[in-house]
Amino acid sequence: MERQVILNSKHFELTIDRLCYQLIESHNNFENTVLIGLQPRGVNVLVRLKSKLEKILSGDVVCGSLDVTFHRDDFRRRETPLIPSITNIDFSVENKNVVLVDDVLYTGRTIRSGLDALLAFGRPAKVELLCFVDRRFKRDLPIQSDYVGITVDSLRSERVSVEWKEIEGEDKVKLYTPESNG
Repeated sequence: MERQVILNSKHFELTIDRLCYQLIESHNNFENTVLIGLQPRGVNVLVRLKSKLEKILSGDVVCGSLDVTFHRDDFRRRETPLIPSITNIDFSVENKNVVLVDDVLYTGRTIRSGLDALLAFGRPAKVELLCFVDRRFKRDLPIQSDYVGITVDSLRSERVSVEWKEIEGEDKVKLYTPESNG
């Protein structure tokens, strides 16, 4: 299983910076905007964005995390059950601009689940999507990201892995084909 690095640590950091400035361009001081990371891996992107945004803006950015496990359309179809993560939204999204944050956009199903789960916290004025990696051409649902770190064209048999310094030891994005068990 050969893993090709498609975004190294230097470009990884530049991509985070660019996404922050794109968000600032659209949302200014985040007075009426909240960022919500989709569990589990969207929260990793969110943590980096929040840290960088708060340095640039010299102020707090309201953030939360959202578990979409029970809103997934494949929840009951899996052989091994999904283990729920933690939702941490201690604010209302009523009339707020919400930016959902995820690591990889592929079929669009996780984002659809996130939209469903989000409604339990109020009715947002607007919802946008930020994805660190957009695997275009493979959507099952008509969903697209408003903010994209990197776009990757890949085969259905390939996988994209976003790796984090805090978890895997180095910031990078890899493209690979999993080994078959046959």
